[in-house]
Amino acid sequence: MDKKTIKILSTTMLVYALLVSTHQGEFWPFSIYPMFSQGANPWTRAAISDVTQVDDSLKWNPSEIDRFNGSLLAMNDIGVDQIDFSNYISKTIEWNIDRLEGLRTMIGEEILEQKELMIMKVNGLIHDDDHITVEAVPFILLTRDNTYLNPNLPESAYYENPDHEQPL
Repeated sequence: MDKKTIKILSTTMLVYALLVSTHQGEFWPFSIYPMFSQGANPWTRAAISDVTQVDDSLKWNPSEIDRFNGSLLAMNDIGVDQIDFSNYISKTIEWNIDRLEGLRTMIGEEILEQKELMIMKVNGLIHDDDHITVEAVPFILLTRDNTYLNPNLPESAYYENPDHEQPL
């Protein structure tokens, strides 16, 4: 190859590498979309359950998705985009006061006046025998007057920094 070809290829590869590295792999064809790169890996999404009528002793119990406590709330019914909501829940590393208030704002205080809502992390896993497990783990309880973190989860589920600010 001549110098011009090598220079063009090197420049193209450098630009491509910069785009991939600065966008968390979100530069096609090396996308982090699960359908392209993470087909059999465990996954996490988020859901909301109305737990207004659920006994307090049952609210924090994890369960398989088809046996959870409460009734699922459709995100469209409350005007929240499911993808944005799931990303907010699954990608937040530090659940400080601002992040928790942002969650309340996303859901809407008018809804919280009427209902107690459990934010759940929904974890999916494909086992070696091709059996699929989908578990709903209660994560954050939103009530009219307060926001509660799951007391059964370790602090590391809510804070990466051990010297975190106490939100509640």
